[in-house]
Amino acid sequence: MGATVSSAIGSIGLASARDLQWRTRRFFVAAIATGLVFGVALMASGIANSFSVEVRDTVAALGAQTWLVPDGSPGPFTDTAAFPIARSAELAGVAGVGAAGPLLVGHAITNGSSGTEDVNVLGVEPGRLGSPRVVAGRPLRRGADVVADESLGVALGHTVVLNGSPFKVVGLVSGVTYFAGQPVVFMPIAAADRLDNKGLALATALLLGGRPTTRIPGFVALSDAQVRADLARPTVSAAQTISLVETLLWLVAVGIIAAITYLSALERRGDFAVLKAVGTPGWHLFFGLVIQALTLAFAAAAIGVAAELGIAPLAAMTVRVSGGDYAAVPIVAVAVGILASILPARRAARVDPALAFGGAQ
Repeated sequence: MGATVSSAIGSIGLASARDLQWRTRRFFVAAIATGLVFGVALMASGIANSFSVEVRDTVAALGAQTWLVPDGSPGPFTDTAAFPIARSAELAGVAGVGAAGPLLVGHAITNGSSGTEDVNVLGVEPGRLGSPRVVAGRPLRRGADVVADESLGVALGHTVVLNGSPFKVVGLVSGVTYFAGQPVVFMPIAAADRLDNKGLALATALLLGGRPTTRIPGFVALSDAQVRADLARPTVSAAQTISLVETLLWLVAVGIIAAITYLSALERRGDFAVLKAVGTPGWHLFFGLVIQALTLAFAAAAIGVAAELGIAPLAAMTVRVSGGDYAAVPIVAVAVGILASILPARRAARVDPALAFGGAQ
């Protein structure tokens, strides 16, 4: 029995392969079209993923366990309510507070290679909590030096002009962006205050290495998770919209493969009728079309991955397709192939054997 089934499956697979070979041009056109849809869907997934990754990486780059912000503030990135840095003296001797450092969240404009560019400014106290860990160059020091994210496109030793003031780039960080890929520039908080607050010694948050056991008057303590939620909020709608587009693209892929498979089923009605007339079970025909749909889906998946890898570097935003997304492509291809083959395969299984003898059409 097992040998008979295996032989039948092998015969069906061979017949399906022969049919694809007979319609090679259609197969390749469909595979390329579906592959491009797969590639764009992967890019959409990578863009949506980049929103959460950049939020996670930026918050982690500051190294705080607790963030103190003024009462009523949802977080330091979306509500930049400032307070005197001198208030950090209130942390002296508070149990649970380890390392501490002030943070000023600001914004600046620079003229980059592609024209006017928005830059996120983070003012920190050099050598204290919040100082960036560079991947190239040297750490931040006092003065008019800055550490910039690599996405800003400014080389070490070059000068970047922020709001009309020149700063020398002495170090680089990687992957520290937010608000849909806007690069971050770290600078001494005194310089950031001159840039944004006319030299007043202000901060928008206090970064703590621990968690205070008592409440600090006038402040609310936020965890990393709360700060990530605050930073992600402005881009939540964009990420959800991109995820919706991704889902629609997968459905388009199903539609393309289903249309090609259905057309093949219509063209082979006579063949299916002959096979049923000689006693071939309906499920054999069903399985044959599933094989065709899966073959097309796997070819499209391979083309889609190649297309995404080639197109992603051209995108204005960083496309962060995870290893899990790539690993899921074969699984998605199987799901797409099976879904796309259901309707045409059912039609093939119901073909009237009388068609083999010139019966009803």
